[in-house]
Amino acid sequence: TLWRSAHVFGAVGIFTIGKRYQRQASDTSRAWKSIPLLHFNDFDCFYTNMPTDTRLVGVEFGSSAKSIELFHHPERVVYLLGAEDHGLTKKALGKCHYLVQIPGTICLNVSVAGSIVMYDRVIKEMRGQEGCESVRAPNGWGLGYEN
Repeated sequence: TLWRSAHVFGAVGIFTIGKRYQRQASDTSRAWKSIPLLHFNDFDCFYTNMPTDTRLVGVEFGSSAKSIELFHHPERVVYLLGAEDHGLTKKALGKCHYLVQIPGTICLNVSVAGSIVMYDRVIKEMRGQEGCESVRAPNGWGLGYEN
């Protein structure tokens, strides 16, 4: 579902960090033909290979995170979502340029949270909100899951 959402909303790639990801047969749109899925064994491997001049935005439930409603999405960005049971690691949180949160009293599942972040980016771009570049820019953006 997250892969399909990334395809619908114009991401140029998705990735996973860690060992908990399992491929699902629910991708009826065959997003895998359009968007590459990269896998990294750990956060350090991902961070070392992150595209140049890209901002890392952590999606996290917590007091230090800015509400996504007020967030201006960078042009070149990777959105990093944590595992549903423990969120992002301290190392990942420390490397994020920005932390955003989705309003609510409990955390959402990864697929829903990722879809909301991508929708927020797209809708702000469509409305021409300052600070949000075109979602289909050649520099692109991606979505990741640290588990």
